Amino acid sequence: MSSISIIGLGNMAGALARRALAGGNAVEIIGRDAARAEDLAAALGGATVGTFGAVPAGDIVVLAVPYAGAAVVVSTYGDALRGKIIIDVTNPVSPDFLGLVTPEGSSGAQEIAEAAPAGAHVVKAFNTVFGHMLARGGPLDVLIAGDDAEAKATVSAFVKSLGMRPMDTGPLGMARWLEGTGVVMIGLGRYGAGSFDFTLGVNTPA
Repeated sequence: MSSISIIGLGNMAGALARRALAGGNAVEIIGRDAARAEDLAAALGGATVGTFGAVPAGDIVVLAVPYAGAAVVVSTYGDALRGKIIIDVTNPVSPDFLGLVTPEGSSGAQEIAEAAPAGAHVVKAFNTVFGHMLARGGPLDVLIAGDDAEAKATVSAFVKSLGMRPMDTGPLGMARWLEGTGVVMIGLGRYGAGSFDFTLGVNTPA
């Protein structure tokens, strides 16, 4: 199993931490608000608490923070993330929920990769899974993208430990389209599906 550090204290962080613990992974919770981090770890049971800005204990570091602050967090950590696999779960969605705020040809994940130190590898994952659906459990599909094959293999093994199926979409440049898929899912929730109680999966009939 994997050693995971989750930076963030919101619903996505909690849902990922619960599934990671249930899958036998070691989980460290990290947040700027140390008291809230302690409370979340206590509620989870079995998670440890790290210090914001210090070297994370996990080999995999999950950025479960809003897009607007994600690259800033990575820059703040600096060399403390050297050699780590960084999972970016963010969706850089515009205020009207109809597009992305990242420049054409780029993505939030690529911005994070630019802010990361040498030797760190960014993998886009979990942004096409709503947090409340992740918390419900079940064999969901997780679309991933990244430039380093070994990092993607490690993330894929982590995803499998959660009882979910990793689906590799290619290099990190594909993250822009995964983030666009997040926009499509929001549109489906607001209009076509009529609720956000759905998941996106890949059907591979025999």
